[in-house]
Amino acid sequence: MTIEKDIARIRLQEERLRFATFDEAAAWELGSAMRDLALSRKMPFVIDIRTGIRPLFYAALPGSAPENADWVRRKVNTVYRFEAASYRVGLEYKQSGKAFDQTRGMNPIDYAPAGGGFPIRIGGVVAGVVTVSGVPQRDDHNFVVECLAAHLGVPLAEIALGPEGA
Repeated sequence: MTIEKDIARIRLQEERLRFATFDEAAAWELGSAMRDLALSRKMPFVIDIRTGIRPLFYAALPGSAPENADWVRRKVNTVYRFEAASYRVGLEYKQSGKAFDQTRGMNPIDYAPAGGGFPIRIGGVVAGVVTVSGVPQRDDHNFVVECLAAHLGVPLAEIALGPEGA
């Protein structure tokens, strides 16, 4: 997909993957399913689900590294700042040709416009973030979307990203 098509598809994902409610039980159910799927695929993820700054689910799977936890923190900050999937933020900056840096008030030590962070929306409000880090960014993003789609009963085929650059 082209950047324009990817951005449009991610916007569709953000529209379709919304919650009516979200609480500790929902976070545990979603996180546990994500952990089980990642383990079955031998994916070296850190998985983080939170509302506000309150962590509700966290797992560091075999093969993950301390660096992955920091990537999660930075992706979470990006989602909250832009109220958008961290992958979309990165693609939009790439498309615009603008730097994602301190000149725009975003220190790379605190923000990561990379795939893997996705807003938990209740209606139109960003109430939290589900984030993974451990594989290439597009794969991080796709894994989160796949899990959210399964959890929310949204057919993945209707919202999935196509192959990169297609």
